Amino acid sequence: MRAPSGILRQFVLALLAFWLSLAPASADTRVALVIGNGAYVSTAQLPNPSHDAEDVASSLRRSGFEVLQGIDLRQADMQDLTIRFARAASRADVAMFYYSGHAMQYNGVNYLMPVDAVLTDEADLKRFVRVDDIVNDLQQAKNLRILVLDSCRDNPLADMLKRSATRAASIGRGLSKVEAPRGTIVSFSTQSGQVAADGSGRNSPYTTAFLKHIEEPQEIGDVFRDISSDVYDNSGKTQLPELSLSIIGKFYLNGPVSVTVAPAAPQAAPKADPCAAAEAHWKAADSIGTLAAYEDHLARFPNCIFATLAKARVEGLKQKTALAPAGNVRTTDSKDFDGSWDVTLNCPTAGKAQGFTRGLAGTVANGVFHAEAQNQNGVNRLEIDGQIPANGKTTLSARGTTGASTYTLNNLPPGSPYAFTVDAQFDRTRGNGKRNEARACNLVFVKR
Repeated sequence: MRAPSGILRQFVLALLAFWLSLAPASADTRVALVIGNGAYVSTAQLPNPSHDAEDVASSLRRSGFEVLQGIDLRQADMQDLTIRFARAASRADVAMFYYSGHAMQYNGVNYLMPVDAVLTDEADLKRFVRVDDIVNDLQQAKNLRILVLDSCRDNPLADMLKRSATRAASIGRGLSKVEAPRGTIVSFSTQSGQVAADGSGRNSPYTTAFLKHIEEPQEIGDVFRDISSDVYDNSGKTQLPELSLSIIGKFYLNGPVSVTVAPAAPQAAPKADPCAAAEAHWKAADSIGTLAAYEDHLARFPNCIFATLAKARVEGLKQKTALAPAGNVRTTDSKDFDGSWDVTLNCPTAGKAQGFTRGLAGTVANGVFHAEAQNQNGVNRLEIDGQIPANGKTTLSARGTTGASTYTLNNLPPGSPYAFTVDAQFDRTRGNGKRNEARACNLVFVKR
């Protein structure tokens, strides 16, 4: 007996909605710079920022952000990381800057403080990062820009500057107000001219509320209003975040999935498939293997099957270029991880996919990790890359092509490209690596 067409239709729609709920909520490009400065040399240390930055970075990665992360950054490291962020924001649809640590205002200009900064006179302000410069970098993103400063804390160095100033200057408490440019959200942990509390837990009161709401499937303006409301209520109505929004329309970082059923439209003449030549072009570009070849493939076929793999190859080549001696600039104190590493990739059998164990030779230079495995013909079949911060906790990117007996997802045929990310924890102790899950696989790192 056949099921009624109405029931069958509802069943199909339910399956479609379930499938969509498993897919990424958005195909836009998202980048974030997350900094937590607490281990200050010349002023009071802050207990929360390192935890705040780690937790916020993990949350944003779950929401599809490519995250640049820095903890307890010195002046040179902080400037280098903001430069990298400016370049990333220029090609992003959504850009976010999050900062937890000491900051101050001077003559109406807000400054963020690296951990090695001193402040004996006005000239030392050049060692700080200007918030105005960060706002300008954010404006390069195409659709949405977000500035979050959990930094309106009492800064004793401001009093030192006030005593040494040689001319009349305005040095107020907290930060001065920043009006959000069009398409921007600006959120401070408390109102301009006020001081925020550090709190007594792992995270500051503001970051606690931020982590509670930022992954909710709500419109982004409502998310930040809920954050402000939580901070205000939980502080006994003594701390009210400063919030400025200048956005048009609605935007969701983790939006609700909706399925709209419309009457079938008349069939139009078939259009030419823009991806018809993508495979042939990809094989040619991959055989050449240069940065220009991969960038040309992205320009010609930005929405086709090999685009993700091409982006991964571009980033991998750029990382290798950055390892050249003339261009080495460290962003964290991660030299302890430098050296050779043995990497074991363990993938168990799952369904029809045959399991395997594979070893890779890895190296870390200036805090940048790279490992690769080759087949008998010398062709790269798997590469793993990533930046390692001082605490050893990072997210690596893996990419390659499937082999005849390789563990695959979705029953991909041999030669199919694949890519995934894995959260990893590097350990400085010799021979004491930690397991890290990569989908159904484990990455095991053992220092030689």
